[in-house]
This record gives sequence, structure tokens and C-alpha cells, in this order.
Amino acid sequence: MVERIINGKRTATDGFQEIYPFESRFLMVHGHKMHYLDQGNGKPVLMVHGNPTWSFYFRHLVTDLSKDFRAIAPDHIGCGFSDKPGVKDYEYTLKSRVRDLNIFVDHLNLDQKIDLIVHDWGGMIGLAWAMDNLDRIGKITITNTSGFFLPKDKKFPFLLWLVKYISPFATPAVLGLNAFSRGALLLASQKKLSGPVKKGLTAPYNSWQNRIATLKFVQDIPISEEDQSFSIVDRVDKNLSKLDQDKLMFLWGSKDFVFDLSFLNEWRRRFPRAQTHVFHDAGHYLFEDKPDETSYLIKRFIEQ
Repeated sequence: MVERIINGKRTATDGFQEIYPFESRFLMVHGHKMHYLDQGNGKPVLMVHGNPTWSFYFRHLVTDLSKDFRAIAPDHIGCGFSDKPGVKDYEYTLKSRVRDLNIFVDHLNLDQKIDLIVHDWGGMIGLAWAMDNLDRIGKITITNTSGFFLPKDKKFPFLLWLVKYISPFATPAVLGLNAFSRGALLLASQKKLSGPVKKGLTAPYNSWQNRIATLKFVQDIPISEEDQSFSIVDRVDKNLSKLDQDKLMFLWGSKDFVFDLSFLNEWRRRFPRAQTHVFHDAGHYLFEDKPDETSYLIKRFIEQ
């Protein structure tokens, strides 16, 4: 049996170790250990995950891309095998995430342009970082995420509203019952996930303390100007036009319960020439639903 220690709690990984057979690396970021994968050699491809996923979500891409490229996938603080500090020791905000990513990339000391792959919250985190580092960016694959505020035809989902605003519901549901991570197993994929995959997606969130990030990500979603991350999203939204649309590709699971086609339509309105591939039988966990197809498209896009 293989075990990891996550905030003092043992987490057995024998249930998914065979499908996540990578060497773990760690970097200290403001006193907290950030876990990451760094496989292969060549042009760097940086994968930025969202909530409630972690580097495990990119395992197919890490395996496939590391044959020809340097595949890099960090776990945000509070996620995956990274440390999970309490709210008194870490500010779970978009600002912190972007700062952490900048420290992480600087640590890698890369001398080539970086290709990005972003998903969910990883979209806003990765793009906010990219806006300050456009000269270091190569191509960007954007999948089921946003770089702007809610599209005009999209309402904020009711379940997310409950988690963001109703603490008496959110705290016991998300921290106590692991409702966000477990709920995603049912809502985010259009295919039946295997036991090892389910375990891999949820294992790091194995206690009340270790689920803090899954709650704080939702509470940090900026809806109004009073929200602390509003200004960062506003900056990204207003500066997206600086991206070269010939170096963008959109991969989309159309049955996403949050980032549905209204988000993709907004992306396409802004970047009509960018490559776009829509999977009508896939959901939010696109890389779970379509691992082979997405790996092929991303590799071809990077090599073009």
C-alpha cells in the first residue's frame, strides 16, 4: 500500500496509484508546500487546474505529452498533495493563486515560451498570470472555463449561489460531507467513472480541514464589485484582446453544468479565428470524458 500524509491525515493511494504513477515534486511557497508534476523534456506545457480537481485530472495529458514535451502540472495550495493550511495561515483568493503561480513558474527557470492548458478556475488563474507575462506565453488551450464575468445570457447557478452566500448550508455540506468534490463525480462527467478515478479525484479532500479550498474557491467567485477578486477578473476581461487568437484553441464539453455553451459562445465572439472543438457528449470533466481525443488535439496544436 502506498500512502501520502496530507495535513497529518494518511491517504492511501493504492486505489489510484497505477493510473497516477508520477514522481512527486515539492516547492515551498510562502511557507507552504506546493506539490507538482514535472515529466519529460522539451518545450514546457503548463497545466493549471480548477476546483475541485488537482494534477490527477491532467494525468492522461501528462502521460501523452511528456513523450515529446515537458509536462508540468502543479496542485494549488489546499488542493491535491499540496499543503492545506487553515484560513488564518493562507488567503484563499485569486490574488494568492496568481502570486503562487508566478513564484512556481519563476522557480522552474524556463528558457522557452510556455504553452498553457487551463480548466475551470485554472482559466482565470492562468490567464491573470499570462496578462503580466505575455512575452513568456506560447499557445493556450482553453477548456470549460472563463476569462470574463458571467455572459449576459447566463445566470449564476443556484447550487453555487448556496455555497457562496449561505454559510449554514455550505459549511456542513462542503466541509463536512465533501459535497462539492463528491457532487462533481455525478455532475461533471458524462460517462461512468471507474472506482480508481473516483478515488483519485476525491482522495486529497479526505477531512473537514482538507476541504477548505473547495469551499473557498466558490466563495471567491466575483459577482459584484464588493467581491475581493472582482478587480483581477475585470483586468483580465478588459485585456483578453491582447492574446493572439491564432495561438488559442478551445476544447469544450457542451454538457457542462456551469461553463456551458454560453461561455464558449462568448469566447468565440471575442476570438472568431481560434480553433474550436466541441464535444457534445462530454461535460465539465472533459479530460475524463474524452482523454484520447483531447490529447491528440492538444499535441497537434502545440506542434503546428
